[in-house]
Formats: sequence, C-alpha cells, structure tokens
Amino acid sequence: MRSHLARALTAAALLLTGANAAEAHIVAARLGDFYMGASHPLTDLQDVLLWTATGLLAGTLGAARGRWLILVFPLGLLAGLPFASLFGAAATQLADATMMLAIGMLLAAAAQVPTFVLCAIAFAVAVIRGAANGAELGPETDRLLFAAGLACAGYTVITLTMALTAVFRQTTSDNSASWRAIAVRALGGWIAAIGLMMASLALAT
Repeated sequence: MRSHLARALTAAALLLTGANAAEAHIVAARLGDFYMGASHPLTDLQDVLLWTATGLLAGTLGAARGRWLILVFPLGLLAGLPFASLFGAAATQLADATMMLAIGMLLAAAAQVPTFVLCAIAFAVAVIRGAANGAELGPETDRLLFAAGLACAGYTVITLTMALTAVFRQTTSDNSASWRAIAVRALGGWIAAIGLMMASLALAT
C-alpha cells in the first residue's frame, strides 16, 4: 500500500515539475500569428461595430459600388499597421467614434454616397483600425503573418456583410422592401448613437 502511495506521489511530483508555463495569449500560442491576426479584431467591439457598419453602408449602395471595398478595405488595414506607434489610445477612440457617427448618420439618412467617397470612408476606417490592432503587437509577434491574417479577416467580414445586406434588401414586394429599408436605417441610427456616446466619453477623459 505504501509503495503504491509513494509511486503516485512521485508521479504527481514529476508531472508538476515538468509542466510548462501557461501562455497568456492562447490564440497566439496554439494557432500562430496568422490566426492571431485573423481573430484579434473579433475580440474588439470597436472593430466589430466599425467593420459591420462599413459593410452595411456598402451593401445598401449596391454591388456595383460596394465591390471596390473587397480590395480597398484589406489594403487599408495593411496600410494602418505601420502607424500603430503614431496613434495614442485617446486619438484612436475619438477617430473610431467619429467614423462610427458619420457612417451611422449616412445609413440613417439612406444617403446615396458616390463610389469614391465610399472607398475613402472604408479606407479611413481600415487605416484607423489597422493602426489600433498593430499597437497591441508584442515584439515576439511575426508581423507578416499577423498582417496576412488581419487582411484576410477584413476581406471576409466586409464581403459577407455587404452580401448579406444586399440580399436582405433585395425583395420583390414593395411592402417588404419598405420595412427592410427602414430596419437598416434604424440600425444606422443606433450606430450613430453609439458613436456619439463614444465621442462624448473620449472628449470627457
């Protein structure tokens, strides 16, 4: 009996002494820097709101205008990464709030934005959020893999959001088209309200 207990204690001691230190960033430890870049924006509410709002705006304007964002948005994310050290947290938060307020008001007003203005808005949003994501990189992160993952995530989210919005608004019934358009405009109003609240908080601090 004592010999079994001694063996069990010895095995437990060996397991405890041989265990590696736990990694704080589970995504990076298990999946690598590419997947870290792809999944990191999904953990930030500002990324989720701004990316979704940009895709909604492009989707409401139709495929002919929105398809430019498939290229412009990922390129903007990549362009923003080198500027991570130039933006402070307060400046990024105020820029996020301003863009959220502007996009939300355009959605609420059902504004017919020209293609070059839509591309400029999407590029600005992507540069700001690219810089914000780059600011949280550690020295051990492979920046090339992180950038590739971030660009792939931007491409996927923008494309899916635009497509879903276009399908949602595409109906054969006038009544259905009416309430769906109103629903998108109401969502834009909520996005604008969130942006206004975020701007107030950023200016107050």
